Amino acid sequence: MRDIVFTRRSGWIPNVIREDGELKLMLGAGADANHDPRTFTFPIEEAHLAVIQEDLARHLLLWSAVLPLCDAAGTQGRLDENAAVALLDPILLSAPADVDALFQRIPWDRGRLIAHGAVIDLLERGQICAALRTATETSDGKRAQEYRANRRRAERGTVLGPLDTAILRYTGQYLHGSTIPKRTPGAVAPALLPEVVRVVTTAEQACAGMRIGRDPRRGKLATDKGDWDRMAEAVDTAVRRAHPGLADEAIRTVSFLMCSEAADRSRNAPLEDDEEAADGGGRARKTALSFTDDKGVEKKWVQGGPRTATGEFWEFVADRSAGDNEVFTIEDEAMGEGIQLHFYADSVARVTTVRKGVGESEPEYRVEYSLVDGMGGYRKLVSTFVRGGCAALGPYGPWMPDVAEFERARRQRDAK
Repeated sequence: MRDIVFTRRSGWIPNVIREDGELKLMLGAGADANHDPRTFTFPIEEAHLAVIQEDLARHLLLWSAVLPLCDAAGTQGRLDENAAVALLDPILLSAPADVDALFQRIPWDRGRLIAHGAVIDLLERGQICAALRTATETSDGKRAQEYRANRRRAERGTVLGPLDTAILRYTGQYLHGSTIPKRTPGAVAPALLPEVVRVVTTAEQACAGMRIGRDPRRGKLATDKGDWDRMAEAVDTAVRRAHPGLADEAIRTVSFLMCSEAADRSRNAPLEDDEEAADGGGRARKTALSFTDDKGVEKKWVQGGPRTATGEFWEFVADRSAGDNEVFTIEDEAMGEGIQLHFYADSVARVTTVRKGVGESEPEYRVEYSLVDGMGGYRKLVSTFVRGGCAALGPYGPWMPDVAEFERARRQRDAK
């Protein structure tokens, strides 16, 4: 039989219950192996209950000190009840100076106290009880997040000025640098917003006309890392030149914003649009092509259908590409030519038929190899082949018929 004896308005602050006639403190903390919240209890006395009911600060301090014990229990372990009970008298019944001294020796959840209004400067100086004079039952999780973010910056030696902070708030990355950035002008103080906009405008001008294409080798929504890096570098250079006083973190978040927006535009556009932009809008000369992968799966394309040849091919790659499927071929059977893309090696082979097989004789092929500079290089090769066949690929060499020569060139490139 379990009855609630005392609870505060916030359901997260530990409750006091009576279970089988015994007073216990009950709190939720952590999660089990199924990600469901865990509940812990340990016995308390009537004297402890009286303090918990009357003194919010002591109640919060006890919670803060018990949480590390819950963390130590993990997803399946038991709470160390003896350690929890040992905290009761020193925290709830001791003089403030003794409580302050105790918190210098034990682990405790600083963020929990900050979320409930503790004065950060006093906490940092070890004046724990004094810091809790402003404690509130309601929790402000964002306040604790900001504290943790600032501590991480301090550990890295990062110092933010007012404009740096405003830029990070504008992009939504002040608390979490890995969050996808977005434009939130309402999060910036009105006095600083014009300066933030000027920085963002500098970034926009620096990457005007640049784009981040997709990389079907890594799936339908993946973007080209080379394009991303080039845009990031352009923005970084321009912003540093125009606003030399900005912190690295502020510059990175503006660069991240520009690249993320460009990547979203690419993801939201049809794949044909992406390829036509890379192709320069040229009209395909080929009328029928065959696409195959390293698993022997084949797909046909015929001119006049709903998709362009490049769009159809890269859709095929996005659907089929995997760690064990990184070789794709485009073949024009009527012309006796094709190209084979080796994604695992950033290379390509162009294959032309020198002599067709007659009777029992095998056909003779000329195979030439070349290195490829990332996804952008592959896009150019595919669109050029579709427009003009193997002959049009000449400028994208050098093309090496000797396999040993090609392997030496590939090793030299990879060693750089």
